[in-house]
Amino acid sequence: MISGNNSLVTEFVLLGLTQQPELQLPLFLLFLGIYVISVLGNLGLMILIILNPHLQTPMYYFLFNLSFVDLCYSTVIIPQMLPSFVKQNIISYAECMAQLFFFCFFVIDECYILTAMAYDRYVAICKPLLYRVIMSPQVCLRMMVGVYVMGFVGAMAHTGSMLRLTFCAGNVINHYMCDIPPLLKLSCTSTSINELMVFIVVGVNVIVPSLTVFVSYTLILCNICIRSTEGRSKAFSTCSSHIIAVSLFFGAASFMYLKPSIGSQDEDKVATVFYTIVGPMLNPFIYSLRNKDVHTAVRKTLKKRVLT
Repeated sequence: MISGNNSLVTEFVLLGLTQQPELQLPLFLLFLGIYVISVLGNLGLMILIILNPHLQTPMYYFLFNLSFVDLCYSTVIIPQMLPSFVKQNIISYAECMAQLFFFCFFVIDECYILTAMAYDRYVAICKPLLYRVIMSPQVCLRMMVGVYVMGFVGAMAHTGSMLRLTFCAGNVINHYMCDIPPLLKLSCTSTSINELMVFIVVGVNVIVPSLTVFVSYTLILCNICIRSTEGRSKAFSTCSSHIIAVSLFFGAASFMYLKPSIGSQDEDKVATVFYTIVGPMLNPFIYSLRNKDVHTAVRKTLKKRVLT
Protein backbone atom coordinates (compact mmCIF):
# COMPACT_ATOMS: atom_id res chain seq x y z
CA MET A 1 0.00 0.00 0.00
CA ILE A 2 1.16 3.54 -0.75
CA SER A 3 0.53 6.26 1.76
CA GLY A 4 -0.11 9.82 0.72
CA ASN A 5 3.43 11.13 1.14
CA ASN A 6 5.51 9.29 -1.48
CA SER A 7 6.18 6.46 0.98
CA LEU A 8 5.67 2.75 0.37
CA VAL A 9 5.91 2.19 4.13
CA THR A 10 2.69 2.66 6.09
CA GLU A 11 4.11 1.88 9.53
CA PHE A 12 7.44 1.73 11.36
CA VAL A 13 8.77 -0.52 14.10
CA LEU A 14 10.58 1.28 16.92
CA LEU A 15 13.30 -1.00 18.33
CA GLY A 16 13.54 0.99 21.55
CA LEU A 17 16.48 1.70 23.82
CA THR A 18 17.82 -1.85 24.11
CA GLN A 19 17.11 -5.36 22.89
CA GLN A 20 18.48 -7.13 25.98
CA PRO A 21 15.54 -9.04 27.60
CA GLU A 22 16.91 -8.82 31.14
CA LEU A 23 16.89 -5.00 30.94
CA GLN A 24 13.41 -4.56 29.50
CA LEU A 25 11.33 -4.63 32.70
CA PRO A 26 13.77 -2.55 34.83
CA LEU A 27 13.99 0.08 32.07
CA PHE A 28 10.21 0.11 31.64
CA LEU A 29 9.76 0.82 35.34
CA LEU A 30 12.60 3.36 35.32
CA PHE A 31 11.22 5.42 32.43
CA LEU A 32 7.65 5.13 33.67
CA GLY A 33 8.88 6.58 36.97
CA ILE A 34 10.78 9.32 35.14
CA TYR A 35 7.63 10.25 33.21
CA VAL A 36 5.50 10.40 36.37
CA ILE A 37 8.14 12.56 38.12
CA SER A 38 8.46 14.80 35.04
CA VAL A 39 4.69 15.34 34.79
CA LEU A 40 4.24 15.97 38.52
CA GLY A 41 7.31 18.22 38.75
CA ASN A 42 6.54 20.41 35.75
CA LEU A 43 2.79 20.55 36.36
CA GLY A 44 3.38 21.31 40.04
CA LEU A 45 5.77 24.16 39.23
CA MET A 46 3.29 25.62 36.73
CA ILE A 47 0.45 25.50 39.28
CA LEU A 48 2.72 27.05 41.94
CA ILE A 49 3.57 29.98 39.66
CA ILE A 50 -0.10 30.56 38.81
CA LEU A 51 -1.24 30.47 42.46
CA ASN A 52 1.43 32.79 43.87
CA PRO A 53 1.37 36.45 42.75
CA HIS A 54 4.95 37.11 43.91
CA LEU A 55 6.16 34.48 41.39
CA GLN A 56 4.48 36.23 38.46
CA THR A 57 7.65 38.02 37.33
CA PRO A 58 9.56 37.76 34.02
CA MET A 59 11.89 35.06 35.37
CA TYR A 60 8.99 32.85 36.47
CA TYR A 61 7.01 33.69 33.35
CA PHE A 62 9.80 32.10 31.33
CA LEU A 63 10.10 29.25 33.84
CA PHE A 64 6.35 28.59 33.49
CA ASN A 65 6.77 28.29 29.72
CA LEU A 66 9.84 26.07 30.17
CA SER A 67 7.83 23.74 32.41
CA PHE A 68 4.96 23.72 29.89
CA VAL A 69 7.33 22.82 27.05
CA ASP A 70 9.04 20.12 29.15
CA LEU A 71 5.66 18.65 30.10
CA CYS A 72 4.59 18.46 26.44
CA TYR A 73 8.05 17.30 25.40
CA SER A 74 7.97 14.33 27.81
CA THR A 75 4.43 13.43 26.71
CA VAL A 76 5.42 13.36 23.05
CA ILE A 77 8.36 11.00 23.70
CA ILE A 78 7.95 8.70 26.72
CA PRO A 79 4.42 7.21 26.29
CA GLN A 80 5.35 6.15 22.75
CA MET A 81 8.65 4.77 24.03
CA LEU A 82 7.32 2.56 26.85
CA PRO A 83 5.61 -0.16 24.74
CA SER A 84 8.96 -1.06 23.14
CA PHE A 85 10.03 -2.53 26.51
CA VAL A 86 7.16 -5.03 26.64
CA LYS A 87 6.20 -5.76 23.02
CA GLN A 88 6.89 -4.90 19.41
CA ASN A 89 6.35 -1.15 19.18
CA ILE A 90 4.59 -0.27 15.92
CA ILE A 91 3.88 3.34 14.94
CA SER A 92 2.03 4.40 11.79
CA TYR A 93 3.67 6.63 9.18
CA ALA A 94 1.35 9.53 10.05
CA GLU A 95 1.96 9.14 13.81
CA CYS A 96 5.71 9.01 13.21
CA MET A 97 5.67 12.26 11.22
CA ALA A 98 3.45 13.88 13.86
CA GLN A 99 5.86 12.83 16.62
CA LEU A 100 8.78 14.19 14.60
CA PHE A 101 6.99 17.54 14.15
CA PHE A 102 6.13 17.99 17.84
CA PHE A 103 9.54 16.74 18.94
CA CYS A 104 11.25 19.37 16.75
CA PHE A 105 8.75 22.05 17.80
CA PHE A 106 9.30 21.58 21.53
CA VAL A 107 13.07 21.05 21.38
CA ILE A 108 13.53 24.31 19.44
CA ASP A 109 11.17 26.07 21.86
CA GLU A 110 13.36 24.90 24.73
CA CYS A 111 16.49 26.29 23.03
CA TYR A 112 15.02 29.78 22.85
CA ILE A 113 13.30 29.74 26.25
CA LEU A 114 16.66 28.94 27.85
CA THR A 115 18.13 31.81 25.83
CA ALA A 116 15.39 34.20 26.96
CA MET A 117 16.03 33.17 30.57
CA ALA A 118 19.75 33.92 30.18
CA TYR A 119 18.94 37.37 28.77
CA ASP A 120 16.51 37.97 31.65
CA ARG A 121 19.27 37.16 34.18
CA TYR A 122 21.67 39.49 32.33
CA VAL A 123 19.21 42.40 32.53
CA ALA A 124 18.34 41.65 36.18
CA ILE A 125 22.00 41.59 37.30
CA CYS A 126 23.67 44.08 34.96
CA LYS A 127 20.84 46.62 34.50
CA PRO A 128 18.73 46.30 37.69
CA LEU A 129 17.39 49.87 37.58
CA LEU A 130 16.03 49.37 34.04
CA TYR A 131 14.82 45.80 34.60
CA ARG A 132 11.09 46.57 34.81
CA VAL A 133 11.29 48.72 31.67
CA ILE A 134 13.38 46.35 29.56
CA MET A 135 11.56 43.19 30.69
CA SER A 136 8.03 44.61 30.62
CA PRO A 137 5.06 42.20 30.22
CA GLN A 138 4.70 43.29 26.58
CA VAL A 139 8.36 42.52 25.85
CA CYS A 140 8.15 39.13 27.58
CA LEU A 141 5.02 38.25 25.58
CA ARG A 142 6.72 39.20 22.30
CA MET A 143 9.75 37.12 23.22
CA MET A 144 7.58 34.08 23.90
CA VAL A 145 5.65 34.56 20.65
CA GLY A 146 9.03 34.64 18.89
CA VAL A 147 10.06 31.43 20.70
CA TYR A 148 6.99 29.51 19.50
CA VAL A 149 7.25 30.94 15.97
CA MET A 150 10.87 29.75 15.72
CA GLY A 151 9.78 26.34 16.97
CA PHE A 152 7.00 26.11 14.40
CA VAL A 153 9.23 27.21 11.50
CA GLY A 154 11.99 24.77 12.44
CA ALA A 155 9.55 21.88 12.94
CA MET A 156 7.88 22.58 9.59
CA ALA A 157 11.28 22.68 7.86
CA HIS A 158 12.37 19.31 9.26
CA THR A 159 9.00 17.57 8.84
CA GLY A 160 8.40 19.01 5.37
CA SER A 161 11.79 17.80 4.13
CA MET A 162 11.15 14.38 5.70
CA LEU A 163 7.75 14.04 3.97
CA ARG A 164 9.41 14.35 0.55
CA LEU A 165 11.46 11.18 1.14
CA THR A 166 10.44 7.69 0.04
CA PHE A 167 10.68 4.76 2.43
CA CYS A 168 10.60 1.63 0.29
CA ALA A 169 11.10 -1.53 2.32
CA GLY A 170 13.01 -0.98 5.53
CA ASN A 171 10.70 0.12 8.30
CA VAL A 172 12.65 -0.78 11.47
CA ILE A 173 13.82 2.38 13.27
CA ASN A 174 16.79 1.67 15.52
CA HIS A 175 15.62 4.18 18.11
CA TYR A 176 12.90 4.72 20.71
CA MET A 177 11.31 7.58 18.75
CA CYS A 178 10.98 9.00 15.24
CA ASP A 179 14.14 11.10 15.22
CA ILE A 180 15.75 12.56 12.12
CA PRO A 181 19.04 10.55 11.81
CA PRO A 182 17.50 7.03 12.10
CA LEU A 183 14.71 7.98 9.67
CA LEU A 184 17.24 9.25 7.11
CA LYS A 185 19.00 5.88 7.23
CA LEU A 186 15.79 4.15 6.08
CA SER A 187 15.17 6.37 3.05
CA CYS A 188 15.70 4.88 -0.40
CA THR A 189 15.97 8.35 -2.01
CA SER A 190 18.62 11.03 -1.67
CA THR A 191 18.78 12.63 1.77
CA SER A 192 21.23 15.42 0.86
CA ILE A 193 18.57 18.14 1.23
CA ASN A 194 17.54 16.75 4.62
CA GLU A 195 21.15 16.62 5.83
CA LEU A 196 21.65 20.22 4.71
CA MET A 197 18.43 21.17 6.50
CA VAL A 198 19.67 19.53 9.71
CA PHE A 199 22.93 21.46 9.66
CA ILE A 200 21.21 24.77 8.87
CA VAL A 201 18.23 24.53 11.23
CA VAL A 202 20.03 22.74 14.06
CA GLY A 203 23.10 24.92 13.59
CA VAL A 204 21.06 28.12 13.88
CA ASN A 205 18.94 26.83 16.76
CA VAL A 206 21.90 25.56 18.78
CA ILE A 207 24.78 27.90 17.90
CA VAL A 208 22.87 31.21 18.04
CA PRO A 209 21.21 30.48 21.42
CA SER A 210 24.48 29.06 22.78
CA LEU A 211 26.40 32.18 21.78
CA THR A 212 23.68 34.40 23.25
CA VAL A 213 23.80 32.48 26.53
CA PHE A 214 27.62 32.61 26.54
CA VAL A 215 27.70 36.38 25.93
CA SER A 216 25.01 36.97 28.57
CA TYR A 217 26.91 35.04 31.21
CA THR A 218 30.25 36.59 30.23
CA LEU A 219 28.75 40.04 30.84
CA ILE A 220 27.17 38.79 34.07
CA LEU A 221 30.54 37.41 35.23
CA CYS A 222 32.27 40.72 34.47
CA ASN A 223 29.58 42.54 36.44
CA ILE A 224 29.76 40.09 39.35
CA CYS A 225 33.53 40.53 39.70
CA ILE A 226 33.17 44.19 40.71
CA ARG A 227 30.48 43.46 43.33
CA SER A 228 30.72 42.73 47.02
CA THR A 229 31.07 39.17 48.30
CA GLU A 230 27.39 39.10 49.27
CA GLY A 231 26.35 40.41 45.83
CA ARG A 232 28.50 37.80 44.07
CA SER A 233 27.02 35.02 46.18
CA LYS A 234 23.45 36.10 45.40
CA ALA A 235 24.18 36.46 41.66
CA PHE A 236 25.86 33.04 41.46
CA SER A 237 22.94 31.48 43.33
CA THR A 238 20.50 33.05 40.86
CA CYS A 239 22.40 31.91 37.76
CA SER A 240 23.80 28.51 38.77
CA SER A 241 20.53 26.62 38.20
CA HIS A 242 20.17 28.01 34.70
CA ILE A 243 23.79 27.24 33.81
CA ILE A 244 23.28 23.58 34.82
CA ALA A 245 20.11 23.28 32.71
CA VAL A 246 21.72 24.98 29.70
CA SER A 247 24.86 22.81 29.88
CA LEU A 248 22.83 19.59 30.05
CA PHE A 249 20.52 20.52 27.18
CA PHE A 250 22.90 22.16 24.70
CA GLY A 251 25.74 19.73 25.43
CA ALA A 252 23.65 16.65 24.62
CA ALA A 253 21.93 18.28 21.61
CA SER A 254 25.25 19.43 20.12
CA PHE A 255 26.78 15.95 20.54
CA MET A 256 23.78 14.38 18.82
CA TYR A 257 23.32 16.64 15.79
CA LEU A 258 26.54 18.58 15.20
CA LYS A 259 29.04 15.72 15.36
CA PRO A 260 30.32 13.85 12.28
CA SER A 261 28.13 10.94 11.21
CA ILE A 262 30.34 8.33 12.89
CA GLY A 263 29.84 6.47 16.12
CA SER A 264 27.37 3.86 17.26
CA GLN A 265 23.60 4.18 17.30
CA ASP A 266 23.70 3.38 21.02
CA GLU A 267 25.73 6.54 21.67
CA ASP A 268 23.12 8.57 19.81
CA LYS A 269 20.32 7.03 21.88
CA VAL A 270 22.09 7.83 25.14
CA ALA A 271 22.71 11.44 24.05
CA THR A 272 19.05 11.78 23.06
CA VAL A 273 17.89 10.40 26.43
CA PHE A 274 19.70 13.24 28.22
CA TYR A 275 17.91 16.12 26.49
CA THR A 276 14.56 14.48 25.70
CA ILE A 277 13.88 12.59 28.94
CA VAL A 278 16.35 13.39 31.73
CA GLY A 279 16.38 17.16 31.14
CA PRO A 280 12.59 17.70 31.33
CA MET A 281 12.51 15.63 34.53
CA LEU A 282 15.38 17.49 36.22
CA ASN A 283 14.50 21.07 35.25
CA PRO A 284 11.75 21.59 37.89
CA PHE A 285 14.15 20.40 40.61
CA ILE A 286 17.14 22.33 39.24
CA TYR A 287 15.14 25.56 39.38
CA SER A 288 13.41 24.94 42.71
CA LEU A 289 15.76 23.13 45.12
CA ARG A 290 17.95 26.20 45.78
CA ASN A 291 15.27 28.78 45.05
CA LYS A 292 14.05 30.63 48.16
CA ASP A 293 11.10 32.17 46.29
CA VAL A 294 9.82 28.72 45.31
CA HIS A 295 10.33 27.41 48.87
CA THR A 296 8.33 30.36 50.23
CA ALA A 297 5.59 29.80 47.65
CA VAL A 298 5.35 26.10 48.56
CA ARG A 299 5.01 26.92 52.27
CA LYS A 300 2.35 29.58 51.63
CA THR A 301 0.39 27.28 49.31
CA LEU A 302 0.51 24.37 51.77
CA LYS A 303 -0.51 26.67 54.63
CA LYS A 304 -3.53 27.89 52.65
CA ARG A 305 -4.56 24.30 51.89
CA VAL A 306 -4.27 23.33 55.59
CA LEU A 307 -6.29 26.35 56.74
CA THR A 308 -9.04 25.72 54.21
